[in-house]
Amino acid sequence: PPSPARLFLPVAPSPAPQDAVLLVQEAKPECRGRWYLPAGRMEPGEGIVAALQREVKEESGLDCEPLTLLALEERGPAWIRFSFLARATGGTLKTLEEADAESLQATWWPGDPRSLPLRSPDILPVLDLAARYRRSPPHPPTLPRELPCSPLCLRLLLPFANAAGDLWVLLATAGTPRLPVVACGTSPSELRAGLRPPLLRLLRDCLAWEPQPEALGLLGLQHRAGGPGGADGVCFNVVLSI
Repeated sequence: PPSPARLFLPVAPSPAPQDAVLLVQEAKPECRGRWYLPAGRMEPGEGIVAALQREVKEESGLDCEPLTLLALEERGPAWIRFSFLARATGGTLKTLEEADAESLQATWWPGDPRSLPLRSPDILPVLDLAARYRRSPPHPPTLPRELPCSPLCLRLLLPFANAAGDLWVLLATAGTPRLPVVACGTSPSELRAGLRPPLLRLLRDCLAWEPQPEALGLLGLQHRAGGPGGADGVCFNVVLSI
């Protein structure tokens, strides 16, 4: 199974000042006192949404409901980060009197987060994505589907259209025809690489020419913690053009 994913969770304010974002003050020694989005690692056997809700509750004191996946980042299959937009549904903000090892306190911040001492500026592009999605969603709400998957893998949808407007989709023909699927991170060298090398290897096996794929978007995310046979993999369904 893949290593636990990191989760970043910009939360839509309810109730809070208009256009405020939920931030937490870090308690970890290496970044104590700095501010960040609620974030953390998934626990073994934990679902993605369950991890999101647990981390928000532990660090901010709030309950939340995820609205959509905003972004997916990867630095090799062993390091995958999901960023969600979520809505607060209950609970109370953690105060300094309630500080613990998870965080010191939480607040709804209505201003520019760059005016605060941040743990890292890597949350700024995520906050920009969240703001743009709230103004004009560029895609429908996308949340993890609870479907079992043993390894970390990619399922590819490659559509082609000819001049007559006919639409074709690339299928693997070994056994039952199906969309091409490739497992990622099955060897020590692959665990240090990204998701692109196994994708290219799969396409070279399917096509007669050297492919130059362009990712058009993530269609869906599959995960079910503790699936059949203990499966705890993740499958990304990706649409590509070549």
